[in-house]
Amino acid sequence: MTTDGADVSSPITESVPWLANVSPDEMRRIVDTLYRTHRLISAITELDTLLERIMEESKQVANAEACSLMLFDEQRNDLYFQVTLGEQGNQQALKSLVRLKLNQGIAGVAAATRECINVPDVEKDERFYRAADAASKFQTRSVLAVPMIDREALVGVLEVVNKVGGGAFTDTDAHVMEMFSSLAATAIANARLIEDNLRAERLAAIGQAVAGLSHYTKNIITGMRGSADLIDQGLAKNNLDFLRQSWPIFQRSTRRISHLVEDMLAFSKPRKPTYEDIQLQALLDDVVQTFYGLLVRKSIQLNVHLEKVRGSISVDSRGIFSCLLNLMMNAADAVPATDGVIRVSAETLADGTIVIEIADNGPGIPEENLEAVFAPFFSTKGAQGTGLGLAVTKKIIAEHGGQICAGRAPEGGALFRLSLPVRPETRESA
Repeated sequence: MTTDGADVSSPITESVPWLANVSPDEMRRIVDTLYRTHRLISAITELDTLLERIMEESKQVANAEACSLMLFDEQRNDLYFQVTLGEQGNQQALKSLVRLKLNQGIAGVAAATRECINVPDVEKDERFYRAADAASKFQTRSVLAVPMIDREALVGVLEVVNKVGGGAFTDTDAHVMEMFSSLAATAIANARLIEDNLRAERLAAIGQAVAGLSHYTKNIITGMRGSADLIDQGLAKNNLDFLRQSWPIFQRSTRRISHLVEDMLAFSKPRKPTYEDIQLQALLDDVVQTFYGLLVRKSIQLNVHLEKVRGSISVDSRGIFSCLLNLMMNAADAVPATDGVIRVSAETLADGTIVIEIADNGPGIPEENLEAVFAPFFSTKGAQGTGLGLAVTKKIIAEHGGQICAGRAPEGGALFRLSLPVRPETRESA
């Protein structure tokens, strides 16, 4: 390199000759744009957002008035306008009306040949597809079309239209857009892969949910139909014994349906806890009264230890009632037919956190299921459960800022430990 400016060659410009004609300011703009683009498209995985940002950067990279991004449709073997960006024209018409076959129009030729095409004056090029301008009411003067290729697969075509200030797009513009299109193609392919995986996971989850719910509701409805038939017979024959036998079954079935709907609503909608100061003993008494019949019927021994709880607790009583009821009902279902034991214990820690344990002497939870039990629609009860109870319980505890975990109880069965921190407003004012 000499100091008089006659020779500006360097190892970089020798290996990439077109860089020799790029001014320092232009080089800085290109590098900044590519760096920003690389960070941008590696961070965005939502496809529509990604495509719009690619368009914005394309205009900046090539200093163009407008740009468009066409994606390749493998099934129809053509290109369609996915995103257009410019200051004039009916861009929506392009997306809804215009599709290009391979080798049709400048973009179609770029896609078919997989080569960049730079057209300084479209009026002198027979490949120009004038129907696109007619549909969009936009006047195209010059076009730079760059195919987007990812791992040998055609993703689409990037087009920048009309150089700002007039004139043709330069060789530098073409080289930079080729680099840019390579980044964009990889980002689009990755975003599509992520969306496909998410869609497959959502469909699998929906299928699992529908299967679980339909099986559960089918059993409830079968019970309701049976009890309804008995009620009809009792009414027709004026037989009070039929009514006495069938009415409790019908009531239980309606309660199960009601609980299912409440669980689905609780799980599907975020909810901010409504705090109030209550006595934990009073809350537990309400829970026990709710399933007292099951305790008596199975002769379950209930051991409650609340002597380590200091004063009242500040919680959403309705939400925590639901949590405790879910956990204690699960424990009652799990204990043996005879000699069943449920332990409920609680204590207030030094920082004010309330820790509550519910344990039973049932078969316990297999090690591999300790985390899975909190997943929605996971159930080991077969037709007897929806798999929503523990998912809802975890959600309510999380809304309180607390945690819940499952483990092995000293009694041999399942142990659920939940912790509820001090009410947020109380922490902030302390």
